[in-house]
Amino acid sequence: MSQSSYGQMWDAAQGALEDLLEDEYPTMQLRPQKDRLQVFQTLATFYLRYLKIFRALEEVYDQIVHPQKRRVVHQVLEGVMGRLVELKNEMVEVEYSEFHYFDDILQDFKMTPEDLEVPIPRYFVREKMRALKEREKMLAHILAKGGHQEHKTVPVQSMSVERAVWLLQVSERARQGRLRAHFMKTIRQEEQRRLQGNSSMLDPNQAVTCIQKVWRGYRDRRRVNKECLEEMIFLGMIPAQQMTPSPAQLHAQQVESRKHCVQEEHEAEYQKALVNIKESVRSVNGSDIKESLQEQIRQWFLECRDATGKFPDFPSPEDGGSASIFAQKTPEQVAAEFAAKEEEREKKKKSKGEKDKKGNDRKEKKEKKGKMKGKKGKGDTEEEEKGWKMTPSNFLPTVVEGARLYKEVWHNRDEKQKFIQCFDAQLVREEKRLEVEEELRVQVDELMWQELKNLKLVVDRDKGKKKKKVKKSSKKKKKKGRKTGKKKKKEKDLTADRTIESLYEELVMEGFIIRPKNIKLSDYIGEYSYLGTTLRQADIEPMPSLSDVRQLIALYGVLPLGSQCVHERGPLIRTLLLTGPAGVGKKMLVHALCTETGANLFDLSPATLAGKYPGKSGLQYLLHVIFKVARQLQPSVIWIGDAEKTFYKKVPKLEKEMEPKRLKKKLQKVLKSVKPEDRVVVLGTTHRPFDADIKPFCKVYKKIILIPKPDYASRFTLWKELLQAGGAQLGPKLDLSSLAKVTDGYTQGHILQAIQTVLNSHRLNQQTKRPLTAMEFIPSLARQDPVYKEEEEAFKAWYSQTPLGKKRARAAKANEEDHKKGKTKGGKSQKKEKKGKTKKEKEKEGPGLSYAGLPFLQQAVTSEWVMDTDVVAAPASYEYFISANRGLQDPSVERRETTVTSFLE
Repeated sequence: MSQSSYGQMWDAAQGALEDLLEDEYPTMQLRPQKDRLQVFQTLATFYLRYLKIFRALEEVYDQIVHPQKRRVVHQVLEGVMGRLVELKNEMVEVEYSEFHYFDDILQDFKMTPEDLEVPIPRYFVREKMRALKEREKMLAHILAKGGHQEHKTVPVQSMSVERAVWLLQVSERARQGRLRAHFMKTIRQEEQRRLQGNSSMLDPNQAVTCIQKVWRGYRDRRRVNKECLEEMIFLGMIPAQQMTPSPAQLHAQQVESRKHCVQEEHEAEYQKALVNIKESVRSVNGSDIKESLQEQIRQWFLECRDATGKFPDFPSPEDGGSASIFAQKTPEQVAAEFAAKEEEREKKKKSKGEKDKKGNDRKEKKEKKGKMKGKKGKGDTEEEEKGWKMTPSNFLPTVVEGARLYKEVWHNRDEKQKFIQCFDAQLVREEKRLEVEEELRVQVDELMWQELKNLKLVVDRDKGKKKKKVKKSSKKKKKKGRKTGKKKKKEKDLTADRTIESLYEELVMEGFIIRPKNIKLSDYIGEYSYLGTTLRQADIEPMPSLSDVRQLIALYGVLPLGSQCVHERGPLIRTLLLTGPAGVGKKMLVHALCTETGANLFDLSPATLAGKYPGKSGLQYLLHVIFKVARQLQPSVIWIGDAEKTFYKKVPKLEKEMEPKRLKKKLQKVLKSVKPEDRVVVLGTTHRPFDADIKPFCKVYKKIILIPKPDYASRFTLWKELLQAGGAQLGPKLDLSSLAKVTDGYTQGHILQAIQTVLNSHRLNQQTKRPLTAMEFIPSLARQDPVYKEEEEAFKAWYSQTPLGKKRARAAKANEEDHKKGKTKGGKSQKKEKKGKTKKEKEKEGPGLSYAGLPFLQQAVTSEWVMDTDVVAAPASYEYFISANRGLQDPSVERRETTVTSFLE
């Protein structure tokens, strides 16, 4: 795509963003919403609209070349990312669940489940590729220096001499047998030729027809098989064969990579221009700017002197200096502001003297007021709890500012003739003029402050002396106050005399820093759950899909670690816990998180910690070093494998020597030191969370992601993708649907192990002669234990005991009670109405209904609507219609009469 196409995409995204901001900031103040379903619908619509804009802006930022445009897009992009994380947090608080389903909203927006995937910005890694390569070299150098260089291990089986001799004998006898068979085959063929030579020659016409018959049969069979295969691929019964990229696709990939090089060139030119243009503005316009600022400030001196009769006080640098004077205010307004400040200071001085005299009276009044406020506060909270309101966002101001910049600068800018898309020098000059003006203003303020001081000494000598005394006394008081204030204790730096490089090397040598595998988040294969909304409507909590897990890792891990702005302003996530059966891909997600963000990977698992840095002081030193290096080289992921061992209910006898509970007390204290500006996350993985004490476990790991076994759709895609990656040819004889159905209960690890055992080099070479079948994978699967229902129920029961699970259970109970109350109230009111109506009808109508209309009524009972001359009844339940129909067929007249009257009522 060209730069103009990406410009149009940017324009469309900004237009959608403006419409969305109008909904975020409505003109009328909205009332609190009480219905939780309605609240979730509003949040989900906002979430999907922001997600669509996020995808478009990420594509634009990755391919656009103009350096100044990229800065505006980057500002809006980070704001949209942060808003996505905020909306996700709001949905979790509303639904009390980490997983959400948007089937109905997807239909309204005409979106597919693939559009729910959270795109990972490519600039997270690309813009710091040089630093990542340097870090990789340093890590390889340290590992080679310590003798920990990684080698590909080749499995070697040891065998006895008798076994080796037996294998040689078997292979030699087999070779001789093959030679003997080949020799006998050639003898047999020669005998057949000799016999055919003696027979009479065939007629040429018969020979031609024989050849034609064989050829036509072969051709037609080949054509029919090809057509059948195309039909099956079209219907989706057989996966399409993996096609090589076309020349057009290869060319598009080359163009995209070339644009990245152009971006770097234009960025380097822009950085040089910033320095050169700033120097030129300072040299050419610096003196004029300085003179104009001095004239403006002198004019302000005179205007204030004429308006108030005295020279004003010059604003301090903390108040903004002379910049605060010219903020579209008249001299009288500025003088009034300064006078108000002086009055406030005098009142504070007087109030200090009065406090000692009236201290006891004020305390009593404060206590009474506090009680009254407490009562009011309770009432306010009760009113607020009745409805839901959107919490104020920390990212909407940045989004609004970026949208304003786009509208003012780039929306109506004509750039049809700017094919190269270099920087705009005029915009740079305007920006640098403001910077130069701010820098010169500091110098001018010092000069003008001195000039104002001299003027006051000449004109107002007596007043100047008094003011000096007052200032001295206030300074003394301030100093005294500073002395009395308490000093906060700073944490001791245990490694103040060591460099980060030496600490990094120590952690690598001890095995606490490891090299993450090059795995992308998209390699974690999983499909969307299409039954989630249906099951929730039936009050059944569905198991999350692997696609939902992938989205959570992107929202809770990748976006905050990749963007400093999102981590600082968004909801602070210090810890994450990935739990699920063995083989569902927990470690793979850890490595994918590090790959997508370029983060360092620290291994703080109990197995790695065993026998290292003994004692409390050793553990304290280790945690200090790990978190110090993690902060300095952020983003960083601190991985704790087998996280349940740190919080064991009872340590097994075999693991007592490892001391797995060493981290339990220290970990909670260290996590409190992680601040919003520190892009550090502690990521735990466990396949037995029920072995841990749940209260301290959930205090440390606030966000818990339960990873289930794959469902049918995910297993189908897993078989297809993993087989293609292993080099298998997917033919019609390989029934993937049956394999996906048979492997219900098996995890991704089980399926991968079965594929690796079957697809060896010998079997891959035989695919042309003997295609793969589903039966070949069954023996290797049968040797593995699947995830049984008991284990799955144990995970569900444990998750229901977590804080979020308890909240969801309480909400479900409250909904059931409300539903029952509504039913009982409705039943009572219906009975009362029935009694009232029957009495009135008896009084008005007198005799009972005639049975002339019984056949019509009997027919209407079984339909959805009942129509009579005076009555139109709403559709009732199916059970009610059945009972009515039976009542009409009853032989007794009284039974039929009561049925008719109750039905018409």
